[in-house]
Formats: sequence, structure tokens, C-alpha cells
Amino acid sequence: MEDWFCCKVSCLHTLSVGSKPMVSLSLAVLPEQRSHLILAMGGLDHKIHIYCGDKSGKFIKACELKGHSDWIRSLDFSLPVAISSEKHNLFLVSSSQDRTIRIWKMDSEAISSGSTAQLRKANIEMTSYIEGPLFVAGSTSYQVSLESLLVGHEDWVYSVEWQPPTVLPGNEAHQAMSILSASMDKMMMIWRPEKNTGLWINSVTVGELSHSALGFYGGHWQPDGKSILAHDYGGSFHMWRDVGLDSENWQPQIVPSGHFAPVSDLTWARSGQYLLSVSHDQTTRIFAPWRNQVNPGDMIYWREIARPQIHGHDINCVAFIQGSGNHRFVSGADEKVSRVFEAPLSFLKTLQQATLLKPDISDDFDNVQVLGANMSALGLSQKPIYTHGVKESPSSNSSDGPDSMETIPDAVPTVFTEPPVEDQLAWNTLWPESHKLYGHGNELFSICCDYEGKLVASSCKAQSAPVAEICLWEVGTWKAVGHLQSHNLTVTQMEFSRDNAFLLSVSRDRHLSIFSVRKTKEGVEHHLVAKHEAHKRIIWSCSWNPFGYQFATGSRDKTVKIWCVQDASSVKLLATLPQFRDSVTALAWMGHDRASNAGILAVGMDNGLIELWSVSGGRASAGSTTDSSPLIAASMLQFDPLLCHVSTVHRLRWRQQDSSDEKSTLELASCGADHCVRVFDVHCRT
Repeated sequence: MEDWFCCKVSCLHTLSVGSKPMVSLSLAVLPEQRSHLILAMGGLDHKIHIYCGDKSGKFIKACELKGHSDWIRSLDFSLPVAISSEKHNLFLVSSSQDRTIRIWKMDSEAISSGSTAQLRKANIEMTSYIEGPLFVAGSTSYQVSLESLLVGHEDWVYSVEWQPPTVLPGNEAHQAMSILSASMDKMMMIWRPEKNTGLWINSVTVGELSHSALGFYGGHWQPDGKSILAHDYGGSFHMWRDVGLDSENWQPQIVPSGHFAPVSDLTWARSGQYLLSVSHDQTTRIFAPWRNQVNPGDMIYWREIARPQIHGHDINCVAFIQGSGNHRFVSGADEKVSRVFEAPLSFLKTLQQATLLKPDISDDFDNVQVLGANMSALGLSQKPIYTHGVKESPSSNSSDGPDSMETIPDAVPTVFTEPPVEDQLAWNTLWPESHKLYGHGNELFSICCDYEGKLVASSCKAQSAPVAEICLWEVGTWKAVGHLQSHNLTVTQMEFSRDNAFLLSVSRDRHLSIFSVRKTKEGVEHHLVAKHEAHKRIIWSCSWNPFGYQFATGSRDKTVKIWCVQDASSVKLLATLPQFRDSVTALAWMGHDRASNAGILAVGMDNGLIELWSVSGGRASAGSTTDSSPLIAASMLQFDPLLCHVSTVHRLRWRQQDSSDEKSTLELASCGADHCVRVFDVHCRT
């Protein structure tokens, strides 16, 4: 049984192709010579190199096919195809950066005794109008001719692929004469020979209308030929399916989506209905569980329902504005400016469709005058589209579906009744930008909001104490109301205590700081309560205990330490957890039982692994002179590595549970340098 799982790979032959690299390969069995293989190679020398060999792996060069005037990008052999009364022919399709596709036909003929090769004497048909070289494999000669030259794409053709064969009774395979091509012009085409003339024509064209200048890197058939899939520069999938009955009707389909660069930060909406993530791919994305309206009891799938921000800089941090009012968030990027975004009416109604819930009382649709937002020319400021201006603009038709999208560079804010597809996400789900926060001298690094939604704290990359200050911003007026100075290097993470009395910050200078922050009628009062050298290496993360003034810090020195604010004037170390296997880069503390001050501490590491620790006891509130019970910390669970990230965990966030939620199930969101956002269900056993 164990031998079945053994796989031994050995090198049979090495081919030297010269100084020009080969970027595409295709391998097939030769017709009439089932024991012989044919290998096509194409690359930077603009030629297609044909090699023949037997199944022992020894290949020799047979010929070269010339015709393309730029790099060969893709090659694909068909199965041997019988056309009308002809014997089985082999076809090779090639695509190039010269924007053309070429179909090469390889016609076989047996070699008569006493001769080395015979050229085919038959008349050349219109569809095989250029004869190419002749090569011999075994006892058969093969005449290569150019079957067709396909011109239709306006940019490099990166991918060509024959439609997959169908298996007929008797284990015979039938290859449809149909080719899928994908190009950098953001179009995919299906090419077929016309029934009457045999000329190859473009029978299907699908594509995307997007602001992106870069198109499709590859296309792929579904095995039954009913769906086609493309992937593009932005790491996204695009799928179309033939939903027609009597005639072809290719329509966009819902596909999974996600970031295509490291995900730097994430946060739950204050209601916990959706997840907001930011990335170095310069986008902000919203993911939510989309519930089935027809059968609400069906399985719930997480979908990307909006892309509020498409930026011109890498986005490093994000914070959701807590408190009442419309949905708002603040993001910070490499441009040294924080930007505030507010949910438009189209998103609020789409969220209602996705969650199948009635809108919150605070989310009064009538008070939201912005329907959506338009992208700016440089991908920076997103301008609002107002509801009262919709009727005046013929391009702002809010009807559903991809057919409502216009080619002019105006967004069409839409209320979606099903998850939006990629092109709709990239164009029609933007949030308007309401404010810019200027004040930092370097790239934004960390940002957080208090639990009342009154203050936002931000920090930037720093190499000196003046630059490493923390800025406090008043929500609403968005004025800078405080500058907190304590650290000498970049403040890597900040968090307010649950009652907003303290702000905790940790830094690359290996120190933690506790600030007392109090909102007054005149402004904000703040002072430094304590500063302590907490670790031997950079401190990457911190998290408060939701039930009191305990907090945890995690560092590159592979340790997690638990502290408490003592007498509101000093910091005391309560415990140091056993050393972890790698640097600790993310922490999240979830309260589980207030009476026993019990909670769950999630720990994320530089190697992508996540662990859960049970923490209980210790000091529960500031001002207490005695510990109610000793602090107890124990390992609960180490996540299966197959479920975890494969690189640094950048952020962990527990979803805040409503009083109506089942307490036995918690949700933990994580993001990392492997471009992934993950949501875990954590079932607690009592």
C-alpha cells in the first residue's frame, strides 16, 4: 500500500536550446507512430522548435517553424483529428507577442520502401496554403503547413488552448476544432473553422471593461467546454459560462477573489457583519458571508462584496470608526496621509441584500446622499456620486448586471442582489473619500480607533523621537487634538483599552508605552503613564484584555508577555509565556468569561502558524491593591499548519460577539504576507 504513494522522478534527456530562453512547451503523441512523441518549444528567438523522440526520452531536432515576428508565448497540440475523409492530422496552435495566432497542420504519410521521404503531391487547399518543412519520425514522414493565421487581438496574445476532448464510447476521444485565446487587450476569443469554407473565424469574444491597462495572462477551458476562465495582472479570476439554449450566450460568473500582494491589516466592521482588509496591492476589500435569498438555510459562502479603495500607494493599516452613524474607516498608506471613507447608499443596500438583515436604525438610508464614488485619474482621491445627480446623467444607470456598465470612465454604483463579479468590484463599488489627515512626515504604519468612535490614533515609520510621535485625531472635525511622544523608533501597533481610558503602544525601540487619554469639552487631555523596556527585540504586536487593564505584547524575541496597569500609574509584568518557535507578529485577546476574567489569546507568528492560549485570573481592574487570583495561562490549540498562512501573520482580529450570538462559536480573522485573508470558526467546549 505504501508503494502506491511513492513517486520517483528521473531525468531522461536534457536539450540545449542555445542562448535564447524557451518560455512555452507542448508535448504530444504522433499520429501513425504511437511510440513516438513530438515536442514543440517556443521562446525569445521567434521560432518554434520541433523535436521528435521515442518514449525512452531521447529527442532529436526535427525542424523549425518560422513566421512569428516576436516572442512565442504559448503552444498547444491538438489530438490527432480526422477532417472529412482525410486521415488523422495533428494540429499545433501558437501565439505570440506579435498579436497573432498561427495554426500549423502536420500531415502524415507513410514512407515507401527504398526512399527516405516523399513530399505530398496533392493540391494544397485554401486552408493549408503555405507548406513548411518536412520531417521524419519512424516509418512516417510529416509535412508541416500553415493552416491559418488568426488576427483579431490588439495586444500580446499570452495564451492559446485547444478545447478539451470528449471521451466517446469505446474510449475514443473527440477533439472539437475550437481554440481559446487570451490577450493583454483584456479579451478572450474562441476561434472555430466556418462550416462552409473551413476558414477560421472569431466566433465568441468576451472581456472586461476596467481601468487596468494590463490584461489577461492566461485562459483555460472547463473540461466540458461550457465555461472559460482567465487570470489577469491583478491576480483575479474572470469566468464566463455559456448559458444559451439554442445559441451561444456567454455570461460572467461569480468566482473567488482576493488580494495579490501581502495583506497588511484587517478589521471587522463594528457590527461584525463584514471584514475589511488592506494590502500592498493598493486595494481595500470587503468580505462578507453572502446568504442565499431563495434557501436561507443553504451553505453560506464568503464573498468579496465591495472594493472601497483602489489607491496609488501600498496601504499599510486600517481602522474602522466605532460608535453610531454610517459605516466609516480610516486607512494609511505609503503616501504619508490618512484618508477617511464613508459608505455610500449603494453599499448599504448591497450589505442588506448580502446579510438578509434589516438595516440598523442608525443606518438611515434617507440621510445618505452619496450613491457611490468615481475613481480619480491618478488612483488617489475618490470623488462622490450624489443621489440627486443620478437622473441627470445617462451614464449613471443603476440597473443591475454587467450590461449596464458604460465604456466612459464613470462608475455605475449598483445595488447587487448577488455577489458582484471582478469588473463590477473594480469599478462600481468604490466608497467616496470624505477627509484627508495630514501631519505625519513618513509613511503611515499603524492606526487605531477608540471604542466610542471619538478618537483615532496614527503613527508612521520613524528613525527619531520627533517623527515617532503618535497623532490623535478627533472624529467628525478630523482635527489633530494631540501629539503623544514617547518612542524613538516606529510605533508598530496601538490599541485603546476597552473603556478608552488608556492607549497602549509598542515600538521597534523594544519599549511599550501607556498613555492616559480623556476626552473633555475643551479637547483631549493626555499624559504618559508608563514606559517600559519590555522585550529584547522589536515588539510587533499588542492586545488588551477586554475585561480589564491586562494586556499582552509579542516580539521578535519569540516571547509573549502579559502585563497589567497597576494603580493607574505603573506597569507590572504578570507572566511570560513559554518561548514560541518563531517571532510573534500578531496578537488578539478575546474575553470569554467576565466573572473569572477568562479569555482566549490568539498568537500569530512569522512562520505563519497560529496558536490559541487560555488566560484567566490575575488583576481584573485598575486601582485594585491585591490580585483576585493568580494569572493562569495554558496552551489550548495549535492550528493545523495546512489551515494556516505560509508566511508572516500580520494581524489577528476576533469578531465581536453580539449578545444574541452563540457563545460556543467564535470567529477569528487573520491576514498575512502570503496574500491571504482567512476566517476561522473556533468552537469552545465548556
